Amino acid sequence: MGEKMVELMIRTLCTMVMLVLIKMPPANGFYLPGVAPRDFQKGETLEVKVNKITSTKTQLPYDYYFLSYCKPPKIRNSAENLGEVLRGDRIENSVYSFHMREQQSCKVACRVKIDSVSAKNFKEKIDDDYRVNLILDNLPVAVLWLSRDEKPAVYEHGFRVGFKAKFSGMKDQRYFIFNHLKFKVKYHQDPDTDTALVVGFEVTPLSIQHKYTTWDDDNTQLTTCKHGTKTVLQPGIVPQEIESDTEIVFTYDVSFESSDIKWASRWDTYLLMNDDQIHWFSIINSLIIVLFLSGMVAMIMMKTLYREIANYNQLDQDEVHEESGVEVSTC
Repeated sequence: MGEKMVELMIRTLCTMVMLVLIKMPPANGFYLPGVAPRDFQKGETLEVKVNKITSTKTQLPYDYYFLSYCKPPKIRNSAENLGEVLRGDRIENSVYSFHMREQQSCKVACRVKIDSVSAKNFKEKIDDDYRVNLILDNLPVAVLWLSRDEKPAVYEHGFRVGFKAKFSGMKDQRYFIFNHLKFKVKYHQDPDTDTALVVGFEVTPLSIQHKYTTWDDDNTQLTTCKHGTKTVLQPGIVPQEIESDTEIVFTYDVSFESSDIKWASRWDTYLLMNDDQIHWFSIINSLIIVLFLSGMVAMIMMKTLYREIANYNQLDQDEVHEESGVEVSTC
C-alpha cells in the first residue's frame, strides 16, 4: 500500500511540472552576462565599474569606496556574472564614463577634501601595496609594466593607490596619490558595420597636484592640464601629496586605439600578468581545511568500523551459544 501511494505522488508531481512547462512562454535563447560579445556604436556610453581593492602583501580586501575616492550620486552593486559572485567581488558603479571612440582629455571627476582619517587610510593602503581594480565591459583594467622590442608586454592587475618618494627639498619620504588616470580603450571594429567590440582596457596612473582659478562643477578649467591636449608630466608639475585637510582633484584622460585582437582573444593579455605573489594564507587555509575534513572522515570511518566489529563479535557469540548450548559470560 505504501509503495502505491509513493508512486501515485510521483506521477502527480510529474504531471504538475509538465503542465507548468507547457504554460510557460517559449524562450529564444539563454544568455550569461560577460560571455556574449557586446557591440558598441560610436558615441555610445561606456560605464566603468569599480571592484574591491586588493593587496599583494595581505589577503584582506577593501571596498573601493572605503577610501575617499570620487563617489557617484547613488552607489549600486552590479556583479555581472557568477564567477564574480563566487570570488566575492564588490563591483559597483563609478564616476568614470566614456563615449565609444571619442577622445577625452583633462576630464575632471571630482574634488575631495580628505581629513586625518582618510589620509591615514590612504597611507596604510600605500604601505600595504594595495591596488585599485576597475572593470570595463567585463574586462579588468591592466597596467603596462614592461615593454621591450624583443619581448612581449607584461601587465599588472590594477593600479597602485599611490607611492612613497623623496623629492628635492624633502628630508624624508612622503606619500603621494595617483589622482590622474590615463585610460586607453582598445577596440575591434566590424568592417561591415560601424560597431566595435572592447578588446583591451589599460590605464597609466599619474600623480599631479592640480591647480585652478575658480571651481565650477560643470566646467572647471585647470591650469595643470588643458582640454583637448594629452596630459603629460611637465617640468614644474608637483605630485599630489597626501596630507590631512588637503584638497585632491581627480581627473582622467581617455584615448581609443583600433586593434586587430579578436574578441575571443582579448583575455590573452592577462596571461602575461606579472604576479609573483605566493598566497601563503590561502595555501595554509586550504591545508587546514583538508586536514580537518580528513580527520572528520577518519573519525566517521573508525566509528563505523568499531560498530561493525562489535556487531560481528556479538553475532559470533550468539552463534557459539546456540551451537554449544553453553552460556558465554562476558566481562
